[in-house]
Amino acid sequence: MTTNERGIGWVEELGAERASLGRASTARRVADVLRARITEGRLPPGTRLSEEDIGAALGVSRNTLRESFRLLAHERLLVHEFNRGVFVRKLDADDVRDLYAFRRILECGALRHATRTEEAVRRTAVEAVRRAVEDGESSATQGNWVDVGTANMAFHQAIALFAQSPRVDEAMRHVLAELRLVFHVMAAPQTFHEPYLTDNRRILGHLADGEFEAAAQALAAYLDAAESQLVAVFE
Repeated sequence: MTTNERGIGWVEELGAERASLGRASTARRVADVLRARITEGRLPPGTRLSEEDIGAALGVSRNTLRESFRLLAHERLLVHEFNRGVFVRKLDADDVRDLYAFRRILECGALRHATRTEEAVRRTAVEAVRRAVEDGESSATQGNWVDVGTANMAFHQAIALFAQSPRVDEAMRHVLAELRLVFHVMAAPQTFHEPYLTDNRRILGHLADGEFEAAAQALAAYLDAAESQLVAVFE
């Protein structure tokens, strides 16, 4: 297992984000950087976030960082423990059930909305789904199952594009970050992720052919199966 797969060394890598934040960085932009690290699987549940280390890496003030922590806590990604600090949140089986109930509404609804979405937006969404599918397959070929999980996040974020709604896009980003925290419970990521590569490819085929209801039905069955697997592990 590599350093990145263990979630170690991510603070040092934040230095690369410093230039993009700029001098007028805001708590929201810092929160975006940290949320992305969670979605990529770099920050597993229970990780303690050091104000000193992260603030130095990003070049932001302690007040800015604390505000970003508050934003992410509101998104249920972080939790503040009295006299201990801020930690990446640990989820449970009830969180899994709620997340998947919301995902059915959000993602399947986005696909069923696609017939009313502008054609140019549909084409862009299909290509985003295609890239995510190909990235996942390429990572699987290399045996990099952490990146397969990240490609899967990109696949579902692309599904949200069919809704043609900035609010849906934002909600999906928040949901996927929480979902990545759920995935850490799977001791064998290959066993969990590998079957869904085929499902993702099948859904892409439906979308490329304009079969949006078929894609929504396939995705609903996919979400049912994933929820059952995850709840069983948590319980």
